[in-house]
Amino acid sequence: MAGKKTLEERLESTKGFLKENLNTVRAGRANPALLDKIMVNYYGTPTPLKALANISVPDPRTLMISPFDPKSISDIERSIHEANIGINPINDGKVVRLAIPQLTEERRKELTKVVKGYGEEAKIAIRNLRREENDELKKLEKDGELREDELTRELEEVQKTIEKAIKDVDDILEEKNKELMEV
Repeated sequence: MAGKKTLEERLESTKGFLKENLNTVRAGRANPALLDKIMVNYYGTPTPLKALANISVPDPRTLMISPFDPKSISDIERSIHEANIGINPINDGKVVRLAIPQLTEERRKELTKVVKGYGEEAKIAIRNLRREENDELKKLEKDGELREDELTRELEEVQKTIEKAIKDVDDILEEKNKELMEV
């Protein structure tokens, strides 16, 4: 079926979006992806932080931001404050350092709820894809392009694909929760 490939591509896209969202959840160790959504007002233009600076991880608890333009350091620092990621930037005039604090047990539990919310959003998107695909198949059958037995087989195939995608989402969430609970 021609729609099958697009279904799998759309499912991969949904899982990719979930992974992007999970990368922004701080897990107690330095991860440059934490800064992916931060935009810096650079000469009046909102610019992604990663386009203005090199972001490195000198040790497991520190992110170091080395701006390409030293004049942008205060703008970078201000944007990090405004992003409200719970980390105070330390500016030494040449680089900005972010010391990633150890997560408290209470904060870990809050973050697992955030992760679960992202997972639910992904599962809802996956179920919506199933509904769209099933509706399309039923329309093909109604138009006479599919026989009833072909429709049944295609619907079962869609269901198997969806179940695998939901299991993948659960595996991704389990991995992230394991990372969060790591001390």
